[in-house]
Amino acid sequence: MKYADVILPLALPRNYTYAVPPEMEAAIQPGSRVAVQLGKQKKYAGIVKSVHEQAPSAYKTKPIMDLLDKEPVVYPTQLAFWEWIAQYYMCNEGDVLNAALPAHLKLSSETILMYNDAFGDDFSSLDDYEYLVAEALLMRKELRIGEVQLVLDRSDVYSVIKNLIEKKVCLVYEELKEVYKEKKENYILLNPAYEGDEALAPLFDELARAPKQMELLLAYLHLLKTQGNVLQSELLKKSGASAAQLKGLVDKQVLRVEKRTVDRIPMGKVETMLNFDLSPAQEKALAEVRASIAEKQVTLLHGVTSSGKTQIYVKLMEEALQKGKQVLYLLPEIALTAQIIRRLQKHFGGQIGIYHSRFSNNERVEIWNKVKNGDIRIVLGARSSLLLPFRDLGLIILDEEHDASFKQQEPAPRYHARDAAIYYAGLFNAKVLMGSATPALESYYNAKQGKYGLVELNERFGGIAMPQIEIVDLKKELALKEVVNNFTSVLRQQIHRTLEAQKQVILFQNRRGYAPFLLCTTCGWIPNCKQCDVSLTYHKHQDKLSCHYCGTRYPYIYTCAACGSQTLLPKNFGTEKIEEDLQEMFPTARIARMDMDAIRNKDSHNKMIQLLEQREIDILVGTQMVVKGLDFENVNLVGILSADSLLSYPDFRVNERAFQLMEQVSGRAGRKDGQGKVVIQASRTQHHILQQVVEHNYKAMYETEIAEREQFGYPPFFRLVKVTLKHKKQQTVEQAAMVLANWLRPQLGAQLVGPAAPLVGKVRDFYLQEMLIKLPRDSKRIAQVKNLMKEYFSQLQIEKQFRSVIIVPDVDCVQ
Repeated sequence: MKYADVILPLALPRNYTYAVPPEMEAAIQPGSRVAVQLGKQKKYAGIVKSVHEQAPSAYKTKPIMDLLDKEPVVYPTQLAFWEWIAQYYMCNEGDVLNAALPAHLKLSSETILMYNDAFGDDFSSLDDYEYLVAEALLMRKELRIGEVQLVLDRSDVYSVIKNLIEKKVCLVYEELKEVYKEKKENYILLNPAYEGDEALAPLFDELARAPKQMELLLAYLHLLKTQGNVLQSELLKKSGASAAQLKGLVDKQVLRVEKRTVDRIPMGKVETMLNFDLSPAQEKALAEVRASIAEKQVTLLHGVTSSGKTQIYVKLMEEALQKGKQVLYLLPEIALTAQIIRRLQKHFGGQIGIYHSRFSNNERVEIWNKVKNGDIRIVLGARSSLLLPFRDLGLIILDEEHDASFKQQEPAPRYHARDAAIYYAGLFNAKVLMGSATPALESYYNAKQGKYGLVELNERFGGIAMPQIEIVDLKKELALKEVVNNFTSVLRQQIHRTLEAQKQVILFQNRRGYAPFLLCTTCGWIPNCKQCDVSLTYHKHQDKLSCHYCGTRYPYIYTCAACGSQTLLPKNFGTEKIEEDLQEMFPTARIARMDMDAIRNKDSHNKMIQLLEQREIDILVGTQMVVKGLDFENVNLVGILSADSLLSYPDFRVNERAFQLMEQVSGRAGRKDGQGKVVIQASRTQHHILQQVVEHNYKAMYETEIAEREQFGYPPFFRLVKVTLKHKKQQTVEQAAMVLANWLRPQLGAQLVGPAAPLVGKVRDFYLQEMLIKLPRDSKRIAQVKNLMKEYFSQLQIEKQFRSVIIVPDVDCVQ
């Protein structure tokens, strides 16, 4: 008898084992989807992890119900990767499956109500709601839950269904549904009898009396000649004809319609064309990178902004393709893919595909299959593309490797794409190249220690000078009353000069919305979110107050809830306020905003980038979206409106992050011709980070910060695990946190910090408690503590009063 361990799309601590029916034994493989039953009725599509002959001793196995795939949907390499992610990041393999598989490959059962004919048609014992459902069932024989909700015009229908089952009016069964649908298109074909000029001549004579059909036929012949295949939609558009006129030609058997399956993600021509030359500095760096990756698995390319790192990546990608390998190009944000993809498509054509969360579920299935089959050779994407089923991965490039967006926050698995990519590459014996102008301290430390290779590229492409940076003292300007609408006189003058020179401006403010909070100037009351312990941000365009933690929106408040006065004023400023102020100060300038509110769908960001490239935008104001890796030839001025907000966050990484943000946004200036200019508005002008940014001195920042990290026991010298406990009752979560800490402290001592409420102590109606565990870089000790933590988590949730406490471990937390 054979058995299969199956990963289910559920947060189960262990994988279930199922019996393999004899008829499936020859076909079943690890990585295939199978239909299985869990509990009394629920059915799921799980992934076979392994097939063996060892029956579980603790329970009687159920048989696998159906084998859903002839070919596996993932390879053993991915299954090994999933197991490592679950083990290292303290989650379940079901969590990883849920994150990895496109939604339309994850099937779960749907409840079907089936009418019980034995009940008859006497509904006198039923109440009004039951009667409506029973009558619908009698006519239709089967109903789904959604259809019952429509019949009753209410969402809560489960009590009615329960009563109908108990009265034996209906029976219940579960049905697994395949959700993915192939895309079909109508193609138009010419009757073979009319092929050739001689056969067409009499047809033209016949259609002389039907001019619209003649136009349609001529349009068809033109499309056939130019495109080879003719889509019905394109033919009707080109000819201006109606579907009825096309039907006329089909009825005359001149044309015929054939339905074909088409790709949602059409692939272009497969070709490689590298039509650029590297500078001497790039050639030297490329040679050093080649030497490094020959010797080490991971190499860090530390290149200043606009040094031409992307062209080095392109050369290495071409070399990987020539060896028949696949390439993964990871970027921290979806936003960055739009500009990079156009550049890479020029070089690699149809060998490249994009993968991120803004694709539809059907599109994601098609990309998944193309990567698995090796049709897509290069994948460009955000962190989730690391979970694709690569067949033969040869190179992983992590661009902007320092970025915190590479760390998954919610939900599990809370993996770091940079660290996970290194492990994943090891499974393929592939190479990893990490690039950044401002590397993460951990990465630079590993490179300096010799764990990674290190290549430096210290000059901008084309010999362009690094931008000149000027720090403007906000306190002095405020004292002289020179600040207008949050803009100092220096920044206003620089914007004027830049616009007069017909150059572009980027302004950075790391807060979206109009104002971060409203303040009652009489009593000091600030409107807070009802579900979160955080002030509400005012969005003027929507005229709403919004919580940036839970997303709840509230109507604008005119009267103070505390003292009743009407003296509420917006305080501080976000990107929306800056945009409004700019329109007032520079009425002729074309101004655009790039933040989460302005960029809603998958195309809006790409359109804005193209408008900026085409010089249709004069001033772009935005949040971190404008910082990361974007390349605009005509931008000559960058303004950072509030450096103090970047330097005042209570986090051990605050100085590193502030330097990275300011250096990265500064790097958008003067990338093509002439030295760019950067204006930073700040009150703490003597802060050492600001001086290091002015000098573009990453190494000085690194030396200062790494000494402090070693002194106080932070990464890269220690690993951090943050444990967050959540509950609807504040007292319960505080008690649970204290109990857990008391269990852990004898084993951890000073390595355990906390528990305490975080800065925002309540989110989405859940009160929070956090503790931080600092572990030395000893893999055995780390594994031992993780196992201990899992044991204590289970013990805590066995206790009745803490059963509903949610425990969230975050390994290698970034904030």
